[in-house]
Amino acid sequence: MARLKAFQGVVQQNADIADSIVLYIEEAHPSDGWMSTDAPYQIPKHRCLEDRLKAAQLMHLEVPGCIVVVDSMENSSNAAYGAYFDRLYILQEGKIVYQGGRGPEGYRISELRDWLEQYREKLGKPNNIVINV
Repeated sequence: MARLKAFQGVVQQNADIADSIVLYIEEAHPSDGWMSTDAPYQIPKHRCLEDRLKAAQLMHLEVPGCIVVVDSMENSSNAAYGAYFDRLYILQEGKIVYQGGRGPEGYRISELRDWLEQYREKLGKPNNIVINV
């Protein structure tokens, strides 16, 4: 959850130059499967789209102000982007311009922040927002 809070900080800090979404995919640690001991929620494996939508509502509570979208039950977005189970991307004009490593250990919020800071500099837009996370 700490990484999610850090992500939210980056989203807020860069809202003037980037739109952000969270794509909720299949549950990484379902309560009826390989459950994490520090999981903040008890979410069973999604059996239908309604289950996934309910779980995504919990995710939306964790990242207020960020759009949360839901993958299909066929996991087509997960397969296309190789998220398994966390991954950061930046797309411009429909093309991937930044792809973070596979999560949960392979991606870095700091890399995302650095990319957006460089992009901000190219745009010539100062960042007057200070967010502590």
